[in-house]
Amino acid sequence: MEKVPMTQAGFVALGEELKHRQSVDRPRIIEHIAEARSHGDLSENAEYHAAKEEQSHNEGRIAELEDKLARADIIDISKLSGDTIKFGATVTLVDEDTEKKTVWQIVGEVEADAKKGRISITSPLARALIGKKKGASVEVNTPGGAKAYEITKVEWR
Repeated sequence: MEKVPMTQAGFVALGEELKHRQSVDRPRIIEHIAEARSHGDLSENAEYHAAKEEQSHNEGRIAELEDKLARADIIDISKLSGDTIKFGATVTLVDEDTEKKTVWQIVGEVEADAKKGRISITSPLARALIGKKKGASVEVNTPGGAKAYEITKVEWR
């Protein structure tokens, strides 16, 4: 059973989503199914089929969340330090072509969210950064071609 690395915050967020899906979404969907059933012929009841599909999606997500939480390897970032980039590090990069500055935190796959500045440990950028230090240059192959970045800061927060 392979462990799933994640931060404490990621673990809590998954737990909250699981709880919500079990205690709010599941009963609501069951209610929709019961209501749709009462409308008669199920073979031509689009409302019933939509509710059953929603139930299937919700139950699948519940199973996925339970699996990830059971295999969670919680890494306490507050106890990490150093100048070498590893899981949990918040890294400031400068694009060597455009001089554009970006900040990324390296987290587990389940909590990655580019809009919030969190990238998965398995992403090409994170894999290129792991083991590097402030001042180093990294080159990453992106769909738009190779990009070069300079690491200007490594933080633990």
